[in-house]
Amino acid sequence: MDEIVWLSILYDFYGDLLSDHKKHIFEDYVLNDLSLGEIAAEQGISRQGVYDIVKRCTVQLKEYEDKLSLVQRFQSIKEKLGTMKELLSVVEQSGDVSTVKEIATLADDILKEL
Repeated sequence: MDEIVWLSILYDFYGDLLSDHKKHIFEDYVLNDLSLGEIAAEQGISRQGVYDIVKRCTVQLKEYEDKLSLVQRFQSIKEKLGTMKELLSVVEQSGDVSTVKEIATLADDILKEL
C-alpha cells in the first residue's frame, strides 16, 4: 500500500491522539499535500522542524497501530463481510430468498458503517 494512503488511514483511526499542533502539521503534509517549506512558512518554524514533527507523528501513529491493531481489525471485518456477501449470492440462487436478503441487507448496513 502506498505510504501516503497508509498514513492517511492511520491518521483517520488515531489522529485524535495527536496534539493539535502536530495534528495540523501532519494534516497539511499528508492530507493537504503541502510541502515542508509551505508548512514551515505558515507555522513560523524551520523545514527541519516540520520534517521532525511529521516523522514523529508517523512513528507515533504506527506504534498505535502496532499496539491496538484497529486498522487491521477493520480490514479483516471488511474482508469477511465481503466474503459473506459473495456466499449469500450463491445461497440466494439455490433457495431461501427471504432469509438471504435479510442477511445481505445487514451485511450492507455493516459495510456502510465501516
